[in-house]
Amino acid sequence: MEIIVASTVGILTAGGVYLLLRLRTFPVILGLTLLSYAVNVFLFASGRLAIDQSPILSPYSYGDTTYTDPLPQALVLTAIVISFGMTAVLVMIGLGAYLEAESDRIDLEPEMAESGKDDSA
Repeated sequence: MEIIVASTVGILTAGGVYLLLRLRTFPVILGLTLLSYAVNVFLFASGRLAIDQSPILSPYSYGDTTYTDPLPQALVLTAIVISFGMTAVLVMIGLGAYLEAESDRIDLEPEMAESGKDDSA
């Protein structure tokens, strides 16, 4: 089970970094989203992978000390809400930049150099 979770975190991180290096706005936003998912899975897995265990100790457990740590679950829930809000903000900023520049490219300077426009003259 641990190898599957570790592979998932690695694949999400690799995909996020790959998309962050693109020259368009939308893939960069998707890359940030994938990286936030990778961090969420990592935080969730840091609370130990436990199946069919309660998140808290009950007073009737009598010596049963197997439980799931609730702190990573709370951190992941908070991170999901924050990343959703930040993704919405980034989409709106990207949409505004697209409407103003009429292009979703991140580097507009090389396009000007290729078109033959020279600002020095």
